[in-house]
Parts: sequence; structure tokens; C-alpha cells
Amino acid sequence: MGCVLMTPLVNEVVKKGKSSDHSQVAITHLTRTCRPNELLHSLLEIIEDIEPGAISETILALVPHLQTVLLCLEERKAACMGLALSALQKQLSRLPVPYTRQQEEADEFGLCRCCNALAVFTKPFLEEVMRTNGNHVATSEDKELRTELLKFCMRSLREPLLEAQLSQDKKSSLWLFATEIMVTLPAIQESLSELLFFDSLKKSAQTDSQSKESRACLAYLLFVQLITIDSFPAVFSPVFVLQCNMEHINQLLSSKKESHMLKGLALYAKSLERVQDNSLPVSVLELKSFYSVPQNLRRLLTDCPMQHLRESGLQVLQLFINKLDAEAKHKFFRCMLKTSSHAGVESYIVKNIKKQVEFSMELGNGNKWFLGVEFLSLLGLVLSLPQGADTDLLNGMDR
Repeated sequence: MGCVLMTPLVNEVVKKGKSSDHSQVAITHLTRTCRPNELLHSLLEIIEDIEPGAISETILALVPHLQTVLLCLEERKAACMGLALSALQKQLSRLPVPYTRQQEEADEFGLCRCCNALAVFTKPFLEEVMRTNGNHVATSEDKELRTELLKFCMRSLREPLLEAQLSQDKKSSLWLFATEIMVTLPAIQESLSELLFFDSLKKSAQTDSQSKESRACLAYLLFVQLITIDSFPAVFSPVFVLQCNMEHINQLLSSKKESHMLKGLALYAKSLERVQDNSLPVSVLELKSFYSVPQNLRRLLTDCPMQHLRESGLQVLQLFINKLDAEAKHKFFRCMLKTSSHAGVESYIVKNIKKQVEFSMELGNGNKWFLGVEFLSLLGLVLSLPQGADTDLLNGMDR
């Protein structure tokens, strides 16, 4: 019977805030006296029906009591926790993600406070999983609890962390939430290397596109923000890490959202930095992602209206060129000249070709790709007139 009082009591708390101590006491009493299953049903209904203007206030008011109710359940605790987290995150996805440091500190819409509340909410369930790790054969309930926590982490990576502006130098509330997520994954025995490099995420957990976005954000947090990097296996070579990360970079750069593209460029740069100059063989260009990423980068350079993104993109393009060996550079330049259809990009490639020719002419640096017969095919593309005598030379003068 008391469950019917939950909705008006929560509404009172949301409306009056800190001045509603008597309502909080009443809600606490209900969580201790009502049947947990019935109370959970009432709380989930409240979450489902949250008004747009009261999302954070309602979540902050409900989460502690929801946690208490779930911990009182004797059966289906994991499944019910999963339902609760999914419902809460669905509502949180309606809140705008702070984009600047000032917005995050102000936390006008309460997203940061809600993320912190969710991290606190999951703690006892995470501790329960950790207590069972290695102590006995995992029960179906243990496995389900891990699965639901994994789903929570992957949803959190996609929303709000993929949209957030994070900085290692300024450890904001969202950065701390990201740290909580990154620490939780190994705690529930999810290997970061498997999630990133071997795609072990169960298809039942998320749709494919959502999984890719979550894993791309995971790669960004690990390799750019360096969150939990100290515990990441050091056995993977820089080239292997680059090859694996290209999938995540492609996912980020194929987006039209600024936050995604910024993360993609940062991850691309960090993945390239550890690779030795002039070392990537031509065979890597046969990989699908090594074609798709430069094409997305070209699109960013030619179509993106934001100058800071174009400037960053150009720096990353040069970094990638520097890592290719002579044959790979030759093939990459040919590909870009054939596909760019943009005088500015073509001009940049031509300048790089000129540098390679000059380098090859130095004593001991000669190679057939920029001095010998093989260079003629590349030179033909540089000097070509696509429309013959009707080619608009003014349009192509940047080359």
C-alpha cells in the first residue's frame, strides 16, 4: 500500500529540494517497510515518467533509495539493477553534455552530479562482483551482474563521455567519471585489450554501431587521456596498436560531431607518435582502415568549416606521411592525387613529393620510388591535365 505514496513524495523532494527533509524521511521509511519488488516497480515508473525539466533533480533524489531497494532484493538482483541503470541512463541521455570547462563547473543541468551519483550507485554491486572473483565458480547471477555492469560502462563511454571535453591536466568531474568507468572494466574481469583489439564485447550487449562508438571512446581514454594506461599490457608493438586503433579512429573521424572528430585526431596522433619514422610498409595500405581513415581526413580538410580541426588534421596527415616508408609514401601520394579532387590537398601532397625527391637526391638516400623509373608514374599524376586542353589551370594553380 505504501508504494503509492512514493510518487508524490519524490515530487515533493524534487520541488522543495533541501527543505523537504520530512519527505526524505518518509521515502526512507518506505524503502525499509515496503516489499522491494513492488517498490522497485514504483521507482522505475517514476524514472520513466520524469519531466524534461526535472531530470537531474529526480535522479539525484531517487538513486540512493533505488540502491537500497535493489540491495534488499533476494532474487533477480542483477537483472533489476540492469533495468534501473538502463532507465536512468536513458533519462541522462536527454541532458546536454557540458562542452567547456566553465559549463562543466556550473553543471547547470546536473549531468555531472548525476554521473557521480551513478558511480556511487554501482559501487556495492561492483564490490559484490569483486568479492566473488576467483573465490568460487561463478553462478549465473554473478555472470549476469558482470554483464549488466559491462553494459553500464559501455553506455557511459558512448554517452556522455564520447561527447565530453576531457583534459588530463584539468581533472574535471566527467574526467573522474571516466576514470571510474575505466577502473570498473578490469574489476569485472573485462580485459581492455580484448575489448579494444579483439572485439570481445557480446553482440547481445549493444548494437554494432553503439559498440564501435563505445570502444572508440575507450581507446581515446586509454591512449590519449592515459587513464589506467599503467595497467595496460606492454607487449603490443606500436604498429599493432596503430593498426587496431585505426578502426576506432575511422569511427570517430567518420562522424560530423566536433567532439568525435577531435578525439579521432588526438587518438590518431597518439597512435602514430610511438611508430618509428619511415617504418610503415606498403602492405599496411592494403588494410581497409588505412584507406578509410585518410579519406575521412581528406574530407575533414576540405569540407570542415572549423579551422582548428583543419589545422589539427593537416598536422596529423603530415605525421602519418612521415611514418610511411618510401614505397608506402609513393603509393599513398598516388592514391591521394587520384581521389582528393581538391587543389589545396593536391598542393600539399605535391610539396611532400618534392621533399622526398630532394631527400632521395642526397648522398646515400637514393631510392627508385622518388628517383628511378617508378617515380615517372607519380610525376605523371602531378603534371596531368585532367580535362586535357580544356583544363582550368586557374583552378589548379595551388598545385
